[in-house]
Amino acid sequence: MTRAGQAVPAASPAGPRGVAAAGPDLPPDAWPWLHDLARWIGTWWYRPFFRLRVRGRHRVPRGVPVVLVANHSAFVDGPFLYGVVGRRAVFLIKREIFRGPLGWALRRIGQLPVRRGEPDRTSLLAAVRVLRAGGLVGVFPEGTRGDGAVSDAENGAAWLARSAGALVLPVACRGTLRPADGRRRFRPRVDVLVGEPFALPADKGRTALRAATERLRGELAALVAELDRQRGEGVPSVTDGPTTDRPGGARARVSRDSQRGERA
Repeated sequence: MTRAGQAVPAASPAGPRGVAAAGPDLPPDAWPWLHDLARWIGTWWYRPFFRLRVRGRHRVPRGVPVVLVANHSAFVDGPFLYGVVGRRAVFLIKREIFRGPLGWALRRIGQLPVRRGEPDRTSLLAAVRVLRAGGLVGVFPEGTRGDGAVSDAENGAAWLARSAGALVLPVACRGTLRPADGRRRFRPRVDVLVGEPFALPADKGRTALRAATERLRGELAALVAELDRQRGEGVPSVTDGPTTDRPGGARARVSRDSQRGERA
């Protein structure tokens, strides 16, 4: 483990059975070639089952540490974001899933198990190392699946961003939650809206951490509300262009995208 402020040691030159070790933007147990293959599969696996629309993907920063925060209402939210984010992504996933062949595969593509509802120092420090190497770590700050409105958030995502000096990238996802009556839907429409990245203040202490968490929660909740508005108004998905956004809050920024987007 490394202490805050210290350089992150380089990964060992060789992985298991001669496989090249993970790059600095992946955990040591990951196999980069398998991660990249899985991410390529993630760009098309959903097409027989869902109609996916993505807007704002040009906002995903490149070559800098990023904590991606997203709302969470269904199991498939993670696979969707893994495939559409456009760069290597390490997600914190509940430890219960890391069993048997699936757990082996998740570790090899660079995903990290985390205990829900309690601090998990081992996984958080592994995520910090990925971030300090310029990687992207995905977190569902609500801590569990719900209605996806982001009415509450755990401190982990804000702690990661502040500890690694990473930008926070809010991403809203809607359409994956099955209706309350449980009926099956034929190729439901799923919308993903990427917000503007922002930095959190580096003030120390529990009060400052909670304030940073509330800022993160508020930005993400505003993005989800904007996506709900766009879905209700039937905003079309068209090819995204270069951003010309000026600084501002999430509500103001995403509203300028109401007629812009990109199809996955």
